[in-house]
Amino acid sequence: MFENIKLVIDGPIGTLTFNRPDKLNAVNGPTLDELDAALGQAEDNADLRVLILTGAGPKAFVAGADIKELEARDFVRGRRDTRRRQEVYTRIEKLSIPSIAALNGWTLGTGLEIAMACTIRIASSKAKLGQPEVKLGITPGAGGSQRLPRLVGMGRAMEMILTGEPVTAEQALAMGLVNRVVEPDQLMPEALKMAETISARPRLAVQYCKEAVYRASEGSLEAGLAHESYLHALSCATEDKKEGVAAFLEKRDPVFSGR
Repeated sequence: MFENIKLVIDGPIGTLTFNRPDKLNAVNGPTLDELDAALGQAEDNADLRVLILTGAGPKAFVAGADIKELEARDFVRGRRDTRRRQEVYTRIEKLSIPSIAALNGWTLGTGLEIAMACTIRIASSKAKLGQPEVKLGITPGAGGSQRLPRLVGMGRAMEMILTGEPVTAEQALAMGLVNRVVEPDQLMPEALKMAETISARPRLAVQYCKEAVYRASEGSLEAGLAHESYLHALSCATEDKKEGVAAFLEKRDPVFSGR
């Protein structure tokens, strides 16, 4: 169905691959539209539990925006294009299921903005991550200035955005920008292993946990605690809660139904 991405769903785990390796998987308008459509398919698949995002080829996850489209942007197109990208990337963040970004190489500009919209990030030791927009005389436009400080703090985000210089995978790990760093040949196995672990957990509990943690970066502690309590109460009303507690007491493996 798609020309610029690949979407493969194998039971509870989906893999979405940005597939423009000759362009270092740069995101253009058609790629963005395909990403939006693929996310719709993921949302509509009741069996899907985890979505992995990665890039085709050995060099890049997504090395940025399509430079030809960027060249044509004026004020009107700049506002329109960035709002559209923000909407699609926020759709990744708001999926009811977790997403794992498997960063196999250059993860720059809009590529880092996509990765930061994912729930978890695993990087190849060869990956480089950055927001280099300032080198082109522009600012990040698809979430970089907002999600990066939430992940690494104001000071580190300022340094990355104002210098435009990328960081290594190990530096990204040290600042909390990625969760794990592995050798290139272990990237997808590690992402799949994590996806399998998460997909084995009860679906609704995972969904509510994800929602609760995201709420921590929004509003006051008091509001977050109230929302956490509500989500906990919801999870207590599920069949999986009854099964999980019963299995623990009976010293057996639980069989979750997703209800």
